[in-house]
Amino acid sequence: MSSNDVQTYSRQGFGASLELKAPVGLLIIDLVNGFADPAVFGGGNIPDAIKNTVPLLEEARKRGWPVAHTRIVFADDGADHNIFTLKVPSMLNLKEHDHNSAIVPELTPAPGELVVRKTVPSAFFGTSLAAWLTHRGVQTLVVAGAVTSGCVRASVVDAMQLGFRPLVVSDCVGDRAQGPHDANLFDMEQKYAAVMTRDEALKALASL
Repeated sequence: MSSNDVQTYSRQGFGASLELKAPVGLLIIDLVNGFADPAVFGGGNIPDAIKNTVPLLEEARKRGWPVAHTRIVFADDGADHNIFTLKVPSMLNLKEHDHNSAIVPELTPAPGELVVRKTVPSAFFGTSLAAWLTHRGVQTLVVAGAVTSGCVRASVVDAMQLGFRPLVVSDCVGDRAQGPHDANLFDMEQKYAAVMTRDEALKALASL
């Protein structure tokens, strides 16, 4: 992104700061075995995102935040195939008991944490996630996961539209290519969310 591009956004009023408000929740998107494996859906900086999310999840648990995880899971017979699977047919291989659809061991959900099964990019579309977060009073939604340009972005846009304040943790989200990762972090910060590193985010949220 050139300096002229950044100036254009600024001149037009994009990129205002987003005030963070308690209560806080954590959403970890699709950090499953298939997205950890470069031979399946992974690559790029996704391994770093997984590694950096481990202490983020530990801190969220210490602070008592509601935590939700997502998985892409299709019916065993593929009856719920959709336009997403027309574009990415291999997604249909992510079944309930498939190794690649399981959350990575280092981020295994704890009792009381919600696991959302979805068949589209957004964690909110057609799921109970918004109601679950609202019931727990969440205002600021911390977001980690994969991939930045896909399911992360779709979930952040929906979170914003549903009235949550998204905080994207830049070193806890990853993509299979650096260009889409960087471009989408920039765009989300300009339009939809706050964007901070993990350490910046935890410091900012500690003061709420």
